[in-house]
Amino acid sequence: MKRSKARSHIASASLSGGFSVMRGDRASQLVPQARLAGPIPWVIAIMVALTVIAAAGGLALHNLAESARSELAGGATVQIVEALPQERDRQAEASLALLARHPAVASAERVSDAELEELLEPWLGVGADREAVPIPALIDLRLRGPATEAQLDSMRRLLADEAPAARIDAQSAWLRPVFSAISSLQWLAFALVVLLGLTSAAAVWLAARSALGSNRNTIEVVHLLGGTDGQIARIFQRSVGFDAALGGSAGLALGLAAVLLMGRQFAGLGSGMVAGGGLSPINWALLALVPVIGVMIAILTARLTVMGALRRML
Repeated sequence: MKRSKARSHIASASLSGGFSVMRGDRASQLVPQARLAGPIPWVIAIMVALTVIAAAGGLALHNLAESARSELAGGATVQIVEALPQERDRQAEASLALLARHPAVASAERVSDAELEELLEPWLGVGADREAVPIPALIDLRLRGPATEAQLDSMRRLLADEAPAARIDAQSAWLRPVFSAISSLQWLAFALVVLLGLTSAAAVWLAARSALGSNRNTIEVVHLLGGTDGQIARIFQRSVGFDAALGGSAGLALGLAAVLLMGRQFAGLGSGMVAGGGLSPINWALLALVPVIGVMIAILTARLTVMGALRRML
């Protein structure tokens, strides 16, 4: 019964306008496709939303790392590790005087005891006895360029006689494990984006295969009347493209809402380092391209799936 109805429908369409050109409503009616009732828009909406969130996380981590690197590239810290307070202060003052004359140093400033106590308060508690727990004197250096090992060695030799307890380190070296962890998270975000793209393609593949199976009889009649594989594939492409556009738009809205919400939460932390991870206008434009890329992947997957299945079918 179903085959006879399909044949009569195609025959009437062929007689009324010819089958050499299959376009528009007539072509879409030959192989009817459920849209909003099908799973594709909802699956793609979820995948696009997750992809936007993962991509935003990766871009934010990249911005955070670049901001921290640029800020710390020209920074170095001098620690005067000396238990005797008088000797510690003497070496700190001598280090300040010597480093101020070094050609690579733009500025040198000693961190006050009050700032040190505030920084160490979470670990040592309020009103900790500085004599019982000696705290090194710290000098913050800003260099005229990136801190290189040659410059640091030159400063160490300069301080060797007057301040033997001085230890000089580039500030970026302290955060090297943090940068390594951020890099790993960036790769994880990239892997998630790729995985979600493959998952979306797999969902389209399954939906296209299911649609082909349910319309097999109609497709056979279309072939008998002269329809080509390319014409049939375009029917599925239009349907999948429409579904993907619907789902991509909804997913983009959900993903951006989640990103904005998380951005507000992180901004409330008041951390300068976290603030460096904000998204730039270019980043927002890249996020807006996610559903466009999703639609392109869905259409390409549908075409390849249909063309491959039709070659094996007939």
